[in-house]
Amino acid sequence: MKQHTIKEPVSLTGIGLHTGQQATLTFNPAPEDHGFKFQRVDLENQPVLSADINRVISTDRGTTIQVNDATVSTVEHVLSALCGLQIDNVLIMIDGPEAPILDGSAAEYVKALKAAGIQEQNADRQFFEIEEPIAYRDEKTGAELIALPADHFEVTTMIDFKSEVLGQQYATLTGLEDYETEIAPCRTFVFLHEVQALLERNLIKGGSLNNAVVISNRPVAEDELKNLAAKLGVEAIPVTQEGILNADKLYFKNEPARHKLLDVIGDMALLGAPVKGRIIATKPGHAANVEFTKLLKKKSVEQRKLGAKPKYDPDATPLMDSVQVAQWLPHRYPFLLVDKIIELSDHHVVGVKNVTFNEYFFQGHFPNNPVMPGVLQIEAMAQTGGILALSTVEDPGNWDTYFLKIENAKFKQKVVPGDTVLFKMELLAPIRRGICQMAATAYVGNKIVSEAELTAQIVKRS
Repeated sequence: MKQHTIKEPVSLTGIGLHTGQQATLTFNPAPEDHGFKFQRVDLENQPVLSADINRVISTDRGTTIQVNDATVSTVEHVLSALCGLQIDNVLIMIDGPEAPILDGSAAEYVKALKAAGIQEQNADRQFFEIEEPIAYRDEKTGAELIALPADHFEVTTMIDFKSEVLGQQYATLTGLEDYETEIAPCRTFVFLHEVQALLERNLIKGGSLNNAVVISNRPVAEDELKNLAAKLGVEAIPVTQEGILNADKLYFKNEPARHKLLDVIGDMALLGAPVKGRIIATKPGHAANVEFTKLLKKKSVEQRKLGAKPKYDPDATPLMDSVQVAQWLPHRYPFLLVDKIIELSDHHVVGVKNVTFNEYFFQGHFPNNPVMPGVLQIEAMAQTGGILALSTVEDPGNWDTYFLKIENAKFKQKVVPGDTVLFKMELLAPIRRGICQMAATAYVGNKIVSEAELTAQIVKRS
């Protein structure tokens, strides 16, 4: 499946649900692999904010992202509409701090995007495929989200607010082709008993019966309706359906559950990649959605790294065997930790270390439970990277490599006797003045066992 953007810019104007401030939001076409980005055109230097889960700073009745001092609030409906239409690349210009709430759903965003036209691009869409169950649970709220393997994207949401009006509800979207008609029109909702507290917290300044469904679990007296109407800036609030304080009845009997599904899709858009998998969300909310998406993000990063895992054929002739490695590196037993080199280019190198029970360090490092020390994994990374650095000079055997910096070192799995470790080193920047910056990843089988960012310098031997 190819990536998509829109054919031409399209704008919508409205007030923010919580700030009450009017803003104009403009969708703009964007190039391949651009993703979703917001741009605050009302601020100095017009900062750009990537729609990234790591940019989320608040999930209080909506999702807010921030870069430096710039924020954009209530992004979930905008992003949900884009994902629902399977659009991948858009620059979203906005001249205020909060996306317009419009009618409280994603329908008007969908309508505008379709009017702009959807354009297929040349690059392939890169999916995050769920390969094993991934679960998140909030013990305090009871919210639970789980991702299961599937060959397509599917979402089910279940809600239970202990409300006689709503009862227990669930909604399911089995394919994004139904998003426009089945999910996009479903409006945000709030319970009447929450309204006063939200107003006191300086929220829902832009809230009204035109952009939210208000639900009451009890009969509402005439005086209370008049008071609420004054706070919401309307003349009167008729009760046309049991427990629903809106002139328009619910579009679907389970509209609240469907809106929760809309929010799940919007918050998950912050992952930065479309998902192949089945999502089951029980009592979802923005906080739980975001924490769940952070788990997905972590797994997707690992999946991408594993996708770049080198292929190792022990029967193939290596580029360099242990004798040739020793001709380049100044290390000798017991500190030569690279057995052979199987890949070498101008930007990466792959080394192999076969870990045996007879390694000298096992005598004193957990002798009854042998584990390769993490510092020696880092040293093996550096030696592998040294081959890459030395490949740039004419007489590599007359140079030495020295550590300058180790950053972001992480040890994820134990390395034990019998393991074959592949050390992959990739340049983070061109080598200048002998300074080599590398990203290091160590693999055993289909697992990443350690990773780090290393900076070293090659120095001519005197």
